[in-house]
Amino acid sequence: MEDLGLYIHIPFCKKKCSYCDFISFANKDEQIEKYVEVLKNEIINISKKVKDRIVDTIYFGGGTPSYIDSLHIAKILDTIKESFNIKNDAEITIEVNPGTVDNKKLECYKTAGINRLSIGLQETNNDLLKLIGRIHTFEDFLNTYNMARKVGFENINVDLMIGLPNQIIKDIGNSLDKIISLEPNHISVYSLIVEDETPIKEKIENRELDLPSEELERKEYWQVKEKLEEAGYKHYEISNFAKEGFKSKHNLNCWSQKEYLGFGVAAHSYFNKERYSNVESIDDYLKGAKYFINEKQTKDDEMKEYMMLGLRKIDGVKISEFKNKFGLNPIMDFKDELNKLVQEKLIEIDLDNIKLTKKGIDLANIVWEEFV
Repeated sequence: MEDLGLYIHIPFCKKKCSYCDFISFANKDEQIEKYVEVLKNEIINISKKVKDRIVDTIYFGGGTPSYIDSLHIAKILDTIKESFNIKNDAEITIEVNPGTVDNKKLECYKTAGINRLSIGLQETNNDLLKLIGRIHTFEDFLNTYNMARKVGFENINVDLMIGLPNQIIKDIGNSLDKIISLEPNHISVYSLIVEDETPIKEKIENRELDLPSEELERKEYWQVKEKLEEAGYKHYEISNFAKEGFKSKHNLNCWSQKEYLGFGVAAHSYFNKERYSNVESIDDYLKGAKYFINEKQTKDDEMKEYMMLGLRKIDGVKISEFKNKFGLNPIMDFKDELNKLVQEKLIEIDLDNIKLTKKGIDLANIVWEEFV
């Protein structure tokens, strides 16, 4: 039986970023203590249904998990340890925003068993950070990063963003140079996605801000890839780069269609071939509203999703692993889709791999649509 991942959603923030459409809330601090209690009860209740499963990854996301009192995080982890069978070498990650932690918080995380930090930097240019609504400066990030290393965290990811308004390719090069010099174990680089009903979309529509062209954003992406690979980071997923031995286990499990349970408001789960999620209203969640099922997968659904998720990975989908999982050959089962993508030079197929080409990486959304 496969190991299980756990995702814990902490939806509270000091301030929402101007591009954020995640289920997160500023100015709801009065609900934090009750939220933690409801969350712990949810963990206890759900764990009774999966007593035989071993947990190999735990991920605290948000929102800003590092915004709330670190003792809340420690108590949630205690509840998880009491309720689940946790692997000794489980990867336990918490997302951290600069300006929301101090030495005491970081020491509390480490004592609680957290062994991986994901620090949301996004840019080293303070003007750009302010423009996208971040609450911190690059100097705040440096302080957080250096504190974390002194406390003893040996596995740290840094988040960066490209495709920002007013961001030029030189900004990205400068950010990469500064971050590479710090030698984090993992670097995630995401393109800005302009979501509906966010402040940044309104400013773009009102012509207050301009996005870089698609061509420039692609140049930024390939500059990122080249620089990070030269610095010894392996590009293992479209947006992720890692030093040897430091790939994100939690995310890799998701891209490999492994099962996980999500706890907290709006948290998503994938279990027993069902995708389901909790309610998005924090008030309803606190009143005990139940989750709802988004999808009950057929075998065909499962295979299509496996292809779509697998093609996020730079090494692609292993034909042998597909055969082992489903008892079928993807080359035959998806003959029409794959032939089309090969003809368009979006994928390439060798003896045991189906993976994106350079053009395919640039047009990944078009590739994934073939398997939706």
